[in-house]
This record gives sequence, structure tokens and C-alpha cells, in this order.
Amino acid sequence: MAATAPAPSSRSPRGVQPLRAGQGDSYLWRKLHSLTGIVPIGAFLLEHILSNFEILHGPVAYGKQVLFLNSLPLVRVLEWAFIFIPLAYHALYGVVIAFKGRSNVNVYPWAGNFGYIAQRITGIIALLYIIQHLYRERFTGVSLPEHPGAAFAKVQHELSNPWMLAIYVIAMIATCWHFAYGVWLFAAKWGITPGEKARKTFGYACAAGGTLICAMGLASIIAIVIAPPAPEDAMPDVHTSISAPASPVSLSQTR
Repeated sequence: MAATAPAPSSRSPRGVQPLRAGQGDSYLWRKLHSLTGIVPIGAFLLEHILSNFEILHGPVAYGKQVLFLNSLPLVRVLEWAFIFIPLAYHALYGVVIAFKGRSNVNVYPWAGNFGYIAQRITGIIALLYIIQHLYRERFTGVSLPEHPGAAFAKVQHELSNPWMLAIYVIAMIATCWHFAYGVWLFAAKWGITPGEKARKTFGYACAAGGTLICAMGLASIIAIVIAPPAPEDAMPDVHTSISAPASPVSLSQTR
């Protein structure tokens, strides 16, 4: 008697399969997009949150951290090569993926579909926040590379606006979610966590790590909001000479 062929399973595929070669001409671009989300962008995010955590130690400690970062050799070359250019690529290609992709509850389980949508929404939130943050903190008002002691007061002035405070809080949560889930996706797509059990276990680790860095980021925001008004320059005798000397700019001009 002929054996009856097993009926196809109706279960929805779970998890994220490792990336494989030959899956369309966008494979390498997606591979690079995934990689830049971890290195260097993810590494920079961790450094940024750790540096901002110095806010808890006061204006001078934060100013010294800003001074240290801006005193690194070839800091402007490093800034463009390992932050601005990779960030621009990751963000712009991420927008392309967000608008070309689609969620499908018939293919992905509910949790996976939620993650798919949330990853794209948080990515757009992070992108919009980073654009305004770079413009306001890096390219307008008092120049922090030349006047690192003004960093605490400059951020404090910005967060005195309740709307900006709300934006910072929302962006911090969104960015940390995006990074933590992105690390989980990276491990799954690159075959680092094969199997559902490994992905589930690593998911808990990513959730814990994301929660930790988010708590540190929010703690920095709270600390600078509740701190007494800082002097316009907590380190008036310390100025870097990375670029042409600039005269101090009153923080009142940055509002």
C-alpha cells in the first residue's frame, strides 16, 4: 500500500532565518546595513550613553569627558569615517527598507510582526532625533569642541523646554529599543544564534542590555534637568585647539 504523503504544516515560520547569498541583488547592501548597525554605530551609541552618564558627576566631569573625546588624535577624521558616513548610510538605507517592506501577520507570528513594525518606527524616530540633535548641539550655538566646559549648560538650556525634554525621553527609549532589537536581528540573520531556543535566550539578553542602557540614558536626562543651573562654561580656562580658535558664544544665543 502506498504511503500517504504527510500534510503540509500550517504553522507559521518563527524567528528570523540567517541571511544567505543569492537572495537578490540587495543582499550585500542589506548585509552592510546590518553590520553598520552594530559597528560602528552601535559602538558609538554605547560610548555616547556612557559619556553622557558623566552628567551625574556634574558640569566639570561632563566637560572633561567632552574634552577627552575631542582631544583624540585625528578626531574629525574618525568622526566622519566612523560616525557620520556609516550613520548616513544606515539611516538612509533603513528608510528604503522601511518603505519597501511590509508586515504580514499571516507569515510572521504576532511578536515577530510587532518587532518588524516597531523596528522601523523607532528607526525613523531615531533618525529625526539625531538630525535635530546634531544640528542644535554640534553645529549651532557655542562650539563644544572648542569650549567643552559649556556642554552641561548647553544641554541644560535645551532641556529647559518641556517639548525638547519630551523629545529626548521618547528618542532615548526608541533608540535603545532599535539598537537592542537590532542586535538580536543581527545575531539571527548572520547565523550566530541558530535555532529558536538560542534566539529566545539571546532575546532575553538583548532586552536586559537595552533596558540597562536606556535606564542610564534616562538617568542622565533626569540628572541634568534637576541639577542647579550650571555656569555657561564650567571650565573657562580650558579650550581645545582642534580648529581655529573661536570666541566664546553666550548660551543665550543658542536658544
